[in-house]
Amino acid sequence: MELHSSKWPSIQNGKSGRHICSLNYVKMEDGESQLLSDEGQTPEPLLGSLDIFIFSLIAGLLIYWFLFRKKTEPVLDFKTFPAVSPPIPETSFIEKMKKTNRNVVVFYGSQTGTAEEFANRLVKDAHRYGMKGMAADPEEYDMSELSRLKEIPNSMAVFCMATYGEGDPTDNAQEFYDWMQGTDDDLEGVNFAVFGLGNKTYEHFNATGKYTDKRLAELGGKRVFDLGLGDDDSNLEEDFISWKEQFWPAVCEFFGVEATGEDSSIRQFELVVHNDINMNQVYTGEMGRLKSFQTQKPPFDSKNPFLAPVSVNRKLNKGGNRHLMHIELDIMDSKIRYDAGDHVAVYPINDAVVVNRIGERLGVDLDTAISLRNLDEESNKKHPFPCPTTYRTALSHYLDINNKPRKNVLYDLAQYASDPQEQENMRKMASASPEGKALYQSWVLDSERNILAILEDLPSLNPPIDHLCELLPRLQARYYSIASSSKVHPNSIHICAVVIEYTTETGRVYKGVATNWLKNKEVTENGHKHTVPMYVRRSQFRLPFKPSNPVIMIGPGTGIAPFMGFIQERAWQKEQGKDVGETILYFGCRHKNEDFLYQQELEEFERAGVLTQLNVAFSRDQEHKIYVQHLLKKNKEQLWKLIHSNNAHIYVCGDARNMARDVHTAFYEIAEEVGGLTHTQAVDYFKKLMTKGRYSQDVWS
Repeated sequence: MELHSSKWPSIQNGKSGRHICSLNYVKMEDGESQLLSDEGQTPEPLLGSLDIFIFSLIAGLLIYWFLFRKKTEPVLDFKTFPAVSPPIPETSFIEKMKKTNRNVVVFYGSQTGTAEEFANRLVKDAHRYGMKGMAADPEEYDMSELSRLKEIPNSMAVFCMATYGEGDPTDNAQEFYDWMQGTDDDLEGVNFAVFGLGNKTYEHFNATGKYTDKRLAELGGKRVFDLGLGDDDSNLEEDFISWKEQFWPAVCEFFGVEATGEDSSIRQFELVVHNDINMNQVYTGEMGRLKSFQTQKPPFDSKNPFLAPVSVNRKLNKGGNRHLMHIELDIMDSKIRYDAGDHVAVYPINDAVVVNRIGERLGVDLDTAISLRNLDEESNKKHPFPCPTTYRTALSHYLDINNKPRKNVLYDLAQYASDPQEQENMRKMASASPEGKALYQSWVLDSERNILAILEDLPSLNPPIDHLCELLPRLQARYYSIASSSKVHPNSIHICAVVIEYTTETGRVYKGVATNWLKNKEVTENGHKHTVPMYVRRSQFRLPFKPSNPVIMIGPGTGIAPFMGFIQERAWQKEQGKDVGETILYFGCRHKNEDFLYQQELEEFERAGVLTQLNVAFSRDQEHKIYVQHLLKKNKEQLWKLIHSNNAHIYVCGDARNMARDVHTAFYEIAEEVGGLTHTQAVDYFKKLMTKGRYSQDVWS
C-alpha cells in the first residue's frame, strides 16, 4: 500500500477543488432566483424592468469582482543568494590522490567482497614501505583518467580483478572493462600490477584478470610485477599471500624504497558508542537507505532489496536424511521483472544462537548502539557496514560469522591472546611458512572452525568486539537459479535448494546460513507471512530466441531449478500456438523413491508433450552408479544429430567441479565416436558452440 500513498493527497485536493466550484455555482443560482421573485411585485417600479435588469447585472458584477477577484500580492524585495548545490562525489581519483598525497591506488572488481578485501590489505601493506595508498571501486571513478597517473611521482595502480560467471567482469568493473576494450589511450609511464581472482573449475579461468593485465600492457603501461592468478577451487588466500610476498620486494626494487618496519595491523576504523541516540536513526539490517524495509520503494537492487513474502515453503524429497525445498516468493507489488534463467539474490540472517554466543563469550551488551568510523576522512568508505547500528545487528545482518576466518583476521587478532602459546600459533597460522600453512589447513580449514569456534577453542583470546567487527568480511547475498517462468508466474519467483547441515571434525554442527534460514520461513495458517530481502540478477542463461530450436537440458539435483522455468516457458509457448522444438531433460538424483524432485510436474509435462524426452539417472538405485553423463552416452546418435544437424542448444546446471566436467567429456566422446572428430577437433567444436551461445552453463563449485 505504501507504494501508492503519495497519490492520496492529490486526489483529496482535487475533490475539495470541485466542491468549491459547485458551491460558487449554487450561490449564483440562488441570486438569480431571488431577482426573479422581486420582479413579480405589484407596485409600479420607479425604473423599468430593463433598467432593473441592467442595474442588477452591474451590481452583481461589482459584488462578484469585490468578493472573488484575485488579489495581487505585494512584491517582496528578496535578496538573491547563490544556489547551494549538493556535494558532487569526487570522480577523479587522480585529483583525490594529489589532494591526499597518495601514490598507490588499488582498484577492485569484486562480486562477493573478496577482491575488495584483498585491495584493502594491499593498501595497509603499502604503509610498511613508506607508500600511501587508497582502495577504489572503479565504478565510482572516471577510469579514462588512468593515463594521468604518471602526473604523480613514483605512482602505481594495482588491480584486484575477480572473474564472474562465464569469464565476465564483476558488475562494478563492467564499465572499466568496456573502457579498456574501446580505448586507445596511451598509458606510457603508468605503472601497474594485476592480481586475478578465479576458479579453475570454470572454463574461462581468471579471464578478467588476464585481460586486464594484457590490455594495460598493450596500451603502453609498465608492468611492475607479474600477473597473479588466484584459484578459489584450491586456496585463493594462499595464492594471494604468495603473490604479494613476491610483489612487494619487486615494488621496492622498482621504486627504490625499503620496508619501514611498521606493523600493517593498524586499525582502519574507530569506535563511536552512541549512549543517547534515537533508535529511529539506527540501522536494523537495511543495505542502503535507512528505514528502506519499512517504506519500500522501487526499483529494487542490491542496495535496496525487496521484502518478498514467502507464500509457499514445501519439502520436495519424500525420504532420505536431506531436506530439499521448494520456496515461492511473492513479488506482486514490487514491479520486479525476471526471465527464465535469471538468478534471485537473497540476503540471509545469521543464526541468533551463534550471535548470542559470540556476545556471551566476549562479555558485551550486543544491543549497544555503535558506529565504526573510518580514520581516513578522505576515504569514500566511511563505515565497514551501515552505521549507526548495534553489535547484534552487525553480527546478524552485516558480518560473515559462519565461514572460516582468513589469515589476516588471525594475524590481527593474535595480539589479544594473553597466552603466549596461543598467540604464537595464531601468528604461525597467518604466516607463509610451510609449518604455518599446514597448521592453518588442518586447524582452521579442515576442521571448519568459524570465528565462534576459534574464540571457544582459544580461551585466552579476548579481542575488543569492535575490532572483530572491523576485521570480519561482509555477509554476502546468496544467489539461486530461478525455478519458474515469468510468463507463467509473473507475480512469484520460485527457489529450489538443499539445506546444508553436517557435523565437522570438531564435533560441531555446521549449518549453512541461507538454506537453514530459508527452511525456517514456514508459511503459517494465521495469515502472517515471513519475508525475504531479495532482488533479481540478470543472467545470460536463456532459452533460444527461436522456440523451434531443440533444447537439451542437463541438471542433476537442484541443478534442475532453471529448467523448471524453461519447461514452463516452453509449455506457455506451445499454448500460444508457437512451433516449439524438442525439449529434452537429463535429470539425476540418488533414489527414485526419495529425491526425484518435481516428479509429478515433470511426468505431467511429458504426458502433455511439452517434455519430449525425460531421462532420469538414479545413481544409487543399483549396484553400479549411473549419472547423467552415462545417459548422454547411451543416446549419443540422437544427441549428435540434434546438435550437429538441428541447431540444438545445450544447457548444463549444477556442480562445476565434477558433473559439468564429466558432461563436457561425454559430449567430446559423442563428437568423436559419432561425428568422427579427433579429440582436439571435438574440444574446438564445443568451444565454438559456447561462443555462439549454443552451449550455456549455470554452474557453481
